[in-house]
Amino acid sequence: MYKNKGILRLIKKHINHNRLGDILVLKGVLSTQQLKNILKRQKETSLRFGQILIEDNIISRRQLATALAIQSIMRSFAMTATLVVTLLTFTIKPSHAEAIKDIPINISLVSASNDFKSVSYYPALFGSSEQASSDISAFTKWHDMFTKFERDIAYGTGSESLSHWKENLEGLKGLPLKVMATKVNKLINKNRYITDKKNWGKSDYWATPTEFLTRGGDCEDFAIAKYVSLRALGVPESRLRIAIVQDTVKNIPHAILVVYTNSGAVILDNQSKIMKYANAIKRYKPIFSINRTAWWLHKSPTNTVVASAQ
Repeated sequence: MYKNKGILRLIKKHINHNRLGDILVLKGVLSTQQLKNILKRQKETSLRFGQILIEDNIISRRQLATALAIQSIMRSFAMTATLVVTLLTFTIKPSHAEAIKDIPINISLVSASNDFKSVSYYPALFGSSEQASSDISAFTKWHDMFTKFERDIAYGTGSESLSHWKENLEGLKGLPLKVMATKVNKLINKNRYITDKKNWGKSDYWATPTEFLTRGGDCEDFAIAKYVSLRALGVPESRLRIAIVQDTVKNIPHAILVVYTNSGAVILDNQSKIMKYANAIKRYKPIFSINRTAWWLHKSPTNTVVASAQ
């Protein structure tokens, strides 16, 4: 069952609590009274908030680093989250009629294979629990990418790059899913990495596969190209998700493609030459994941298997 209102409240809560002290209260590390006392002391002594926490042995340096990483995530995604809240608040309605067109399958290289049935469950991604929603209307960059991709195909934009891409995928038809995903990861990772700022003059631009294959792109563009490649090879939507995560090593947001195989979730990543199982990766904390039919908000780690895929 989808819980739009619960997700809405959670996002609002994170937007309204993106200061370090608020985050620690939200996580249960500090009480409201402790926060007030620390803020009072900070004002009186001019000490840094984090310095007081460590000096008073309230948290460790590692815990402080984690809290600062969460704060960074909240600030990095404040604009996107605010948009989500605004749209869900003022346009909350069934959006199934506004579903994104399945553009990748329209350029499919194969018929859907019987080997690629919908998975029966999703294992917890990087140990997180997740809340699902079928309303993806708030994710405008995701919608816009599909609209632009449809237009690219209709007008033959980037046709040479698209033809070359199709030729490379031809040899992957009929392969087992893990083998196919490995080869798609290697193929797409050969493309040029370039930041959106240098490529498009924008801080965050979700490029179509034709734009990416022609001009290169950043992490989400690699993930989108891999998603479209696997869809064109007949992999069902239910087995694919673009995931936005926090890279705890580089302390930056990052995008990857998650592929749900029969033996577990695997990760296709432009930061890795090889495909890896999600449960073998420790550096990522998931924020949200999305495909053409739904999105998932990821929360605190748990070992529970969650969210039916059927």
